[in-house]
Parts: sequence; structure tokens; C-alpha cells
Amino acid sequence: MPLMTWTDKLGVGVKVLDDDHKKLIDLLNRLDDGMKKGQGKETLGKVLDGLVSYTKFHFAREEEFFAKTGYPAATHKKEHDDLVKQVLELQARYKSGELALSLETVDFVKNWLINHIQGCDQKYGPHLNAKGIH
Repeated sequence: MPLMTWTDKLGVGVKVLDDDHKKLIDLLNRLDDGMKKGQGKETLGKVLDGLVSYTKFHFAREEEFFAKTGYPAATHKKEHDDLVKQVLELQARYKSGELALSLETVDFVKNWLINHIQGCDQKYGPHLNAKGIH
């Protein structure tokens, strides 16, 4: 059973951003599944790298929409920046051998993602839709 499943409650009303969120959920599920199956550090490291990379890509896409449409995103961007900093730290500690990935790590990312999508991200959907972005 996957760690996290997409539901309509996570939809923000912008297809490309919903698709990004689905991809992030898939990457998180792959990381969780790999940990549960005892996959090696190299394999898990690649999945973690993909998750970090796609997270940064997705945040940049959201922020581009905010800039194009005049969405007031200072608080939203700070949440992005804070998560990227935390995840890059986790990634560096994992690669150095200082940190083993754990269910707590995966749960942290899962909970952050759910709270962020259902909180901050839900707020921009109507604004972007009103500006013609669906």
C-alpha cells in the first residue's frame, strides 16, 4: 500500500501543478517503498535526488505563475525556501553517511506536502484560474 495517495482534496485547480503534485507523491512513495524493501544507499540516494530536484523544479514553476499573475507570494515562497533548505540538508547528511533515511524522514516530507498543498497551495488556485491558468 502506498504511503500517500492522490485525492481530489489535494487538487488546486491548475492541471500542470496538480500533475506536479502527483509526481511528487509518486517520488515520495518510491522512496518509502525502497526503504521498506531494503534497497541500498545508491538506489535510495537516486530516488531522494529525484525528489529534491523535482521539488525545486515544481516550486520554481509555481513561483513563475505567481510572478506572471501578481499573486502575493512572500509567505508561500518562504515556505518553499525553508523546505528546500531542510531537504538539501537531509540529502547532504544522507550522502555523507551521517543520516540514515527513516520512516520519520519520509513522514516529515509527506506531512509537509499534505499541509502545504491543502494550506498555501489551495489559496492560489482561484487566483490563477481567474488569470486564465487552469
